[in-house]
Amino acid sequence: MMKRTYLHCFFILLIFFGCRKKSAEPLFRLLSSQETGIDFSNDIRQTDSLNILKYMYFYNGGGVGLGDINNDGLADLFFSGNMVSSKLYLNKGNMQFEDITEKAGVATKGWCTGVAMADLNADGLLDIYVSRAGSTVPAERANLLFINKGNNKFTESAEAYGLADTGYSTQAAFLDYDHDGDLDAYLLTHDHSPRAVNNLMPVRSHGEAANTDKLLRNEGAGAAGHPVFKDVSAQAGISIEGYGLGVAVNDLNGDGWPDIYVANDFLSNDLLYINNQDGTFTNRIGEYMKHQSYNAMGVDVADYNNDGFQDVVVLDMLPEGNYRQKIMAAGMSNEKFDFMLQMGYQPQYMRNTLQLNNGDGHFSEIGQLAGVDKTDWSWSPLFADFDNDGRCDLFISNGHLKDMTDKDFIKYSQQTTMFEEKDQANAKLLKLMENLKGVKVHNYLFRNKGDLTFAEAEDWGIDQPSFSNGASFADLDNDGDLDLVVNNVNEKAFVYKNELQKRGKYHWIQLSLQGDSLNRLGLGAKVTLHYGGQMQVYEQTLYRGFQSTVDHTIHFGLGSAGRIDTLEIRWPNGSMQRLLNVASGQRLVLDYKDAAAALPAFDKPLQPVFTEVSRDIGLDYTHTENNQSDFSTHVLMPQTYSRIGPSMAAGDIDGNGLDDLFIGGAAGLPATYYLQQASGKFVRREFTADQAGEDAGILLFDADRDGDLDLYIASGGSEFETGSTFYQDRFYKNNGKGEFTKAADALPAMRASKSCVTAADFDRDGDLDLFVGGRLVPGQYPVAPESYVLRNDGGKFTNITRDVSAELRHIGMVSSALWTDFDDDGYIDLVVAGEWMRVAFFKNQGGKLVNVTASAGLGETSGCWNSIAGADMDNDGDTDYILGNMGLNTPFRASAEEPVTVYSGNLDGSGVHQSMLSWFIQGKNYPWPSRDALVRQMPRLGKKFFLYDDYARATVQDVLSPELLHKAAALKGTYFSSSYIENRGKGKFTIRPLPVQAQFAPVNGILAKDLDGDNNLDLILSGNSYAPDASIGRFDAMYGMCLRGDGKGNFVLVNPASDGLGLRGDSRSLVELVSQDGKSLLAGAGNSAKLEVYTHTKPLRTTFRKLQTLDAAGFLEWGGKRRKTEFYYGSGYLSQSARRCEVPVGSSLQIIRK
Repeated sequence: MMKRTYLHCFFILLIFFGCRKKSAEPLFRLLSSQETGIDFSNDIRQTDSLNILKYMYFYNGGGVGLGDINNDGLADLFFSGNMVSSKLYLNKGNMQFEDITEKAGVATKGWCTGVAMADLNADGLLDIYVSRAGSTVPAERANLLFINKGNNKFTESAEAYGLADTGYSTQAAFLDYDHDGDLDAYLLTHDHSPRAVNNLMPVRSHGEAANTDKLLRNEGAGAAGHPVFKDVSAQAGISIEGYGLGVAVNDLNGDGWPDIYVANDFLSNDLLYINNQDGTFTNRIGEYMKHQSYNAMGVDVADYNNDGFQDVVVLDMLPEGNYRQKIMAAGMSNEKFDFMLQMGYQPQYMRNTLQLNNGDGHFSEIGQLAGVDKTDWSWSPLFADFDNDGRCDLFISNGHLKDMTDKDFIKYSQQTTMFEEKDQANAKLLKLMENLKGVKVHNYLFRNKGDLTFAEAEDWGIDQPSFSNGASFADLDNDGDLDLVVNNVNEKAFVYKNELQKRGKYHWIQLSLQGDSLNRLGLGAKVTLHYGGQMQVYEQTLYRGFQSTVDHTIHFGLGSAGRIDTLEIRWPNGSMQRLLNVASGQRLVLDYKDAAAALPAFDKPLQPVFTEVSRDIGLDYTHTENNQSDFSTHVLMPQTYSRIGPSMAAGDIDGNGLDDLFIGGAAGLPATYYLQQASGKFVRREFTADQAGEDAGILLFDADRDGDLDLYIASGGSEFETGSTFYQDRFYKNNGKGEFTKAADALPAMRASKSCVTAADFDRDGDLDLFVGGRLVPGQYPVAPESYVLRNDGGKFTNITRDVSAELRHIGMVSSALWTDFDDDGYIDLVVAGEWMRVAFFKNQGGKLVNVTASAGLGETSGCWNSIAGADMDNDGDTDYILGNMGLNTPFRASAEEPVTVYSGNLDGSGVHQSMLSWFIQGKNYPWPSRDALVRQMPRLGKKFFLYDDYARATVQDVLSPELLHKAAALKGTYFSSSYIENRGKGKFTIRPLPVQAQFAPVNGILAKDLDGDNNLDLILSGNSYAPDASIGRFDAMYGMCLRGDGKGNFVLVNPASDGLGLRGDSRSLVELVSQDGKSLLAGAGNSAKLEVYTHTKPLRTTFRKLQTLDAAGFLEWGGKRRKTEFYYGSGYLSQSARRCEVPVGSSLQIIRK
């Protein structure tokens, strides 16, 4: 009986899992050419006259154009061919297509690249414009224009229209840039010359270069009876050279005028031509974006996070797996990177970039956080909602017929041909290339998770290895979902049918725009949907991805929404239409004729939270760095430590009752302080004493109990050798008038390179003691330096670290510390955080500091921490903590099972201290550095890994010998999220990440403050770091941000377009002080940046209460509630705010005194 029961259950499980497998069919089904009738294959082969050595874009492939050429409601297909004729396929319905190339008159010769469809002569029929390149004979690369004559017949008319351009065209995009109603043309170009494309040369920006794009203005019909285009590039400001591979037209700054994004290959920077609304453009990419892709290829623009702002994705060629990453010619030395910046280039890195539009004229590049940064040799990105859930997913095509980046091939071919004459060398190189493998990998399709990140949709059926280039989408069978078409090299084109409607899961709507007489497809129109508290925005543009055109029918997935509350369209001339209560599941025609004058907006303009006032009050400081780099001697360090500042401390220096500001200087440069006057203006003074050292943490405190603020400056950086006297800290006594005198004998010998300094009466003897964090042992990264607990003995300080906590002495590479009573027992405890460290909680037990991190519940917090701040964020009467970490927008993914590790010691047996990062890729622990970087630091490994192929296959265990690996120190990072630590009482804590926007970059500055008067504390954060090695890249995606707290420990981002904050650079310290008239001033300092100072645009009804020297904590009480508040001498990152407590009107403050 039991056996029968087991068998019965077994068969039920078989049926269950069998059904599950059957129901989980892929979203896309690849249709065969027999099913579709599409047999186009972009076949190419090298010849003596045309090959990769003659034309460097020989393997870039062709494009796809989708559009309804015969107005039957079905999207037709056009494929561009390089060495074969382009082809046009008529959509017959039901995914059946007919090749009408010959009878339509659109067969081509020459090297065809991009496809752009538009109704250029405004006759209601879609025309086809084909870009050409390749040949050195101008006539053979003149672009083609096929004018649609109706009845599926076309006439080539490029010369007559002024569009037979003979530059090396990649793609065209049509737009009404001057708002005169007709369509103009932007021609994206590249170059054919053998100019060294990656050598640093001055940028040619005056239109003199052959590889400068062109803007052609539509001059109207005139006597010709059809439009004629005129080159107006020079007068319009289109003048900067590039190797253009992608172009997108979109209103990126929200002013109602089309802007132009150009993705440029190689060293040439991308361009963002902002429309000046007067017929001219200005490249403002450096203002809008912090960095770009290096080998930029295709580009697409869409609002992927549904916030109403258009985002930008650009593709590059970073592989996903370790082998391909290590075998390819990639990366940039720090020296070349610095030189590139000096020559005026913008920062760029070899990876895909995803530029999130913050809505305030600035973008945050978050491709690594979003999980779309590495998709190999990629070409066409396409944002589209493929599963109708209301969010844009992301398709990426990739592949390359020959892997020209294989380092072993490059090295071997150079050695083989170096003594040959040019013709003989080229012949030999072409012969060698016959056996060179290609990059044949599957295309990628990422599902939008709705939290700014994507997940690869591995079960959606896009998994065929290929050499894919141009791609496009349309609802080819009019069933309410988007199908995909891909142009392949040496393989038949892919046609993917979307099977979503079989699932019947989500709703949709499609829109067909009928524009005015000269812009029939409504290019530039913007559609906004509101439904169920959600919003979607789409701007009508057809030229997307790589060398391709998408169908002009606009498609929205709506998720579970059966109806749309409001559908609004803004036509290019500003006229509007608004429809209410629109049903889903239909294709709706919107006609420009039905539009009215601009309608009033639903939303009122937002008043910014903060206003910048630095110039108004005399705080006109700009930080200067000495720009010494560690990388010249320590190649494998992940970042330099010579640019840690500036630090800041606020307090009443001169005793006039007003808050002043002290700012640390770089090594060899003076510190600066500003004294606030009765007028509210600040007067600048330079502090030139002992300026040879690097100022790290700064503290203003009354060390000798004489009623004025003395000055402590911790010495840090990496400019000097270990043990240098320039690392000795400095202490200065105040004479009560703001004049400081160095107390030479006040400090013990302390020659570690340090970070923070913070004070508290931890031994309860009535004066302020110090903790000073050690940051670095120069030349021995990541060895833990010495940290110090200094007892105050009447204004002199004694090192008692060994006595109070031997463990604390070498706790790690400390970046921040906080004296705080974390268990509410009345004794001041210590929290310490740093690089490759756990957040360490030390409990004060009768003057001893005991590490209780594990029992506190924080044992699994090893990260790269920058800063700590304390505040009662959940209004429960104890102190919670906010900590700045490296963030998640980095190359590294870490967990307890797969940590990022830094090994250090005698790694190659040479007796020299070395370090090396490692990370897990696809379950194996690989070294982070490239083979060249590793051998530069450890020359002995050059013989072991003579071939790049060998190194590309090597794990850490293969690189380092078992004996040396066993002896090496290994520090692990498992948790990189900036976080909120909730105090659960009784010495127990829980940690959780801050919102995803706080993970865009390292968080440095932290202030907890009620910004909106709701008696709940909010957060102000600043961050970024320009210190990382060039192979990692700058962490620069953060702009100063506000997170609104709900009084329960939860946070949401305040709209960046309305917070008013800048803090856009390499932001470091962040402090609060009070103005002469009682207003809060927030000061943010950045490395090599201007000081920014903000005040509330609409001041809150609060007062600031001065504190006594030993006041450490109190309670704010209002309406039967109360919140604990601690008063710190130093918190955040190298920051000390003025010691005042903000008390809202209607609240009272009760100081805890012992």
